[in-house]
Amino acid sequence: MNRLLAVLLLGICSLHSFGQDDLMSLLNESEESGDEVVSATFKSTRLINGHTIETRPQGVLEFVISHRFAPVNTGVDGFWGLDGANIRLGLEYGLIDKLNVGIGRSSFNQVVDLFGKYKLLAQSSSVPITTTLFASIARRTDNFFENQVGEIYEGYHRFAYTYQALIARKMNNDLSLQLSPTLVHRNYVQTLDEPNDLIVVGIGGRYKITNRVTLNAEYWPTINQESDRYHDAFAIGVDLETGGHVFQLHFTNAQQINEKGFLGETTSDFLDGGIHFGFNVSRVFNVAVKQ
Repeated sequence: MNRLLAVLLLGICSLHSFGQDDLMSLLNESEESGDEVVSATFKSTRLINGHTIETRPQGVLEFVISHRFAPVNTGVDGFWGLDGANIRLGLEYGLIDKLNVGIGRSSFNQVVDLFGKYKLLAQSSSVPITTTLFASIARRTDNFFENQVGEIYEGYHRFAYTYQALIARKMNNDLSLQLSPTLVHRNYVQTLDEPNDLIVVGIGGRYKITNRVTLNAEYWPTINQESDRYHDAFAIGVDLETGGHVFQLHFTNAQQINEKGFLGETTSDFLDGGIHFGFNVSRVFNVAVKQ
């Protein structure tokens, strides 16, 4: 918990220096003054692999299909990655305008993840940043224990937890930037040089090319990863908005789609051809009427 608090404070201070009283006063001032809130910092609830500060309004259900092919350096034998694939199907729902919950299931390691997002601050004329808090729990449901020989595992080894403070600013109509201090706790790691607690400080942004097309990029450097098996996740791509759909096409070295996977278990090297082509497709539905 102390590590989590330290990471959250580091991320907040890096964009703007606020004390506790200043943060609460900004929140109160924004609500009382009726300042115009900045909207559409990003086109989607996900930048590429990671979440953005965006939340869906109350009563809105979003269905997200995420797909990652195998790395392109498999060559002609693997049809440059198109022969292999990992997919995640997810649902996200706005309980209220500032609070979303979601569930997803990934084919890689058959992981089921649950998450919640709460928008704590919204950028306005008196508040310089938007801050959204994110937490998730992921559980492997494959034959994880049967694949390991000579060791005894308990059920809790299947679980991993992620905590994030997503901090973003819409610099102008074209450019938005986000900082994502993150703590990932894995109940199980394979080797002694892999810490159970990973500290990651993600950075990312989008640049609007047209009203319906944006260029996106994100990088997730891990602060305390000592194992040579893993690499920091990187991704670059474009968003294409077509009414109720947002198509996200991208290249990334991360094959896994849930947080504990792409943040702590990315084994491909982007600079060495370990590049996965992928896409996210989202569709929103109004399933409840606001009272």
